[in-house]
Amino acid sequence: MSNIAISVENISKQYRLGELSTGTISHDLNRWWAKIRGKEDPFLKVGESNDRTSKGTSDYVWSLKDVSFDINQGDAVGIIGRNGAGKSTLLKLLSKVTSPTTGVIKTKGRIASLLEVGTGFHPELTGRENIFLNGAILGMTKAEIRRKFDEIVDFAGVERYIDTPVKRYSSGMYVRLAFAVAAHLESEILIIDEVLAVGDAEFQKKCLGKMGDISSGEGRTVLFVSHNMGAIRSLCNKGLFLQNGEIKKFGDIQQAVDLYLSSNNNNDGEFKIGKQGKDEIVIFEEVRLKNKYDKQTQNFEFGDSLTVEIHCFSDKAIELPYFWIGIESQYGSLFAANSLIDGIRPNMVNGKFVISCTFKNLKLLPQTYVINAGARMKSGTELLTRSKEVGSFTVISKLDEIGFVGELAESFAPNASPLFIPYSWSFNNENKIEVNF
Repeated sequence: MSNIAISVENISKQYRLGELSTGTISHDLNRWWAKIRGKEDPFLKVGESNDRTSKGTSDYVWSLKDVSFDINQGDAVGIIGRNGAGKSTLLKLLSKVTSPTTGVIKTKGRIASLLEVGTGFHPELTGRENIFLNGAILGMTKAEIRRKFDEIVDFAGVERYIDTPVKRYSSGMYVRLAFAVAAHLESEILIIDEVLAVGDAEFQKKCLGKMGDISSGEGRTVLFVSHNMGAIRSLCNKGLFLQNGEIKKFGDIQQAVDLYLSSNNNNDGEFKIGKQGKDEIVIFEEVRLKNKYDKQTQNFEFGDSLTVEIHCFSDKAIELPYFWIGIESQYGSLFAANSLIDGIRPNMVNGKFVISCTFKNLKLLPQTYVINAGARMKSGTELLTRSKEVGSFTVISKLDEIGFVGELAESFAPNASPLFIPYSWSFNNENKIEVNF
């Protein structure tokens, strides 16, 4: 295998929906009889690709299908794809939690994996005991574990609770200790699923820095699954893009991320809304998102502009309506535009019309954000359309390009002051009005 740390040859993993095993004795006997005669498993021929968005005709699906790749020692590989693409299944196969239906996996060196909160921990044992247990599972001696013990505890920041059973840990403490153990005990291959999302911003930064040191400084191999493209691009030198259980791209990280993002934009920044309540007078029919180049998209760079264009319909004339558009993150409301507060309203709307608002210079962390919008009458008491989610967008940038620090992340907390971004209003693409402070 020379310099190759992981070699995967035509692996596939098949599951039967809604059942354990194959679900019937006859199916199990058919498989056993085929195996005795040296024939192919008859149920390997009937499986369908794992497309969760469509209803298939077979109970058998391929979570992974004919996946092959080689990973060199010292590579940091980002595994990306939509939910259900097969990412976690692949990590479980590589970690030997489960075995492939077909194909062969060859690894060189010890593997430390963190697939979900508490992987490899015994809840009744203390943090100290679990560190030694995990080290023993990896084949390390007590002397090797003791040498790393203080460093692990210091990194995890759980010294006060190190002799407390881990079943009493919070999920954040659990992840802190589990990651510290996996990263500091001397395995040649480190496999990390999305569990780091449980930690706070400061700890996530520490984890990313440690994984960078492991791959580039120590020459160990890292496999990292995340939906945060900024973290993936900052940390990894190679990308593995999975779609419906098959490899769509393996190689340069930027090319893999670009292909994933373009494939993920099924609506290309366009959202169909339509009437959602009997009391709606103004109907938001569809919403289109555009960047600073007036290109319709769902992905925006740090510092980009975001235009939210709402195509509306009303079957009666409405005088002096006002609209609001707000942006939210996972932490809550970030900023908004309200045409009543701004003193900017069309004299009258009727039939089909378009409102748009452009937020400039988006200084946002790489993640997905939600757009809410609503409308009221001139008096401010009569509802035209209640506030609702009308779309979402993703900011994509390398973390090191925008100075990813805990202080910046903390500014997005629910009790923080809302962010302000200059914006402009227009109605039917006319009378564009700038709002600046």
